[in-house]
Amino acid sequence: MATRKQTPKSAAKQPKSTARTKAPSRPRKRSTKRDAEPAQLKYRPTGAIAEAYERVLALTAALPGIEHTRAYGTPCIKVLGKVMARLRSESEGGLALRCDFPDRHMLMQADPRTFYVTDHYLNYPMVLINLEEVRWDAMPGLLETAWRMVAPRRVVDEYDAKRR
Repeated sequence: MATRKQTPKSAAKQPKSTARTKAPSRPRKRSTKRDAEPAQLKYRPTGAIAEAYERVLALTAALPGIEHTRAYGTPCIKVLGKVMARLRSESEGGLALRCDFPDRHMLMQADPRTFYVTDHYLNYPMVLINLEEVRWDAMPGLLETAWRMVAPRRVVDEYDAKRR
C-alpha cells in the first residue's frame, strides 16, 4: 500500500485572500515599432482626391504637433502620434475625421451628401467627409475641432495663449 506524503503545516491549505496582489510596477519599454518608419502607402490618392487632400494638409500645417504620415496603408494626419484624420481609399472613399457624436449627427443632418458614416465608423468618434462635395470655408473649423479632440491639453493651452 502506497503511503501519502505529509505536507508541512506551513504549506497546509489556508484560506485564500479575495484581494488580488499587483505585480510590482516597472517602467514600460517603448516599442521599437513606434520609432520605425510607417508602412508604405498601399493606396496613393490620385486626381481630384489628391488635390483635395493637399488642401487639407495645407490647412492643418499651422496646427502644433501635426504629423503628415501613413496609417493602414493610407495617408494620415496625426497629432503627436494620435490619429486625427485619415484619407480612406476603400470603395466609399472620403476623409475620416475625428468628431464627437453630437457634432457628427448635426453635420450629417445638415449635409448628408458631404458628411456620412459607414457601419465601421458607427461607434467611433469620426465622421467621413466627401472631399469633392465639402464647403472649403467650413474645413478650417472642422480640422481645428478635430485637432482639439486629439491634442494634449497642454498643447491646446499653449496654442490658445499664442492666439490671444
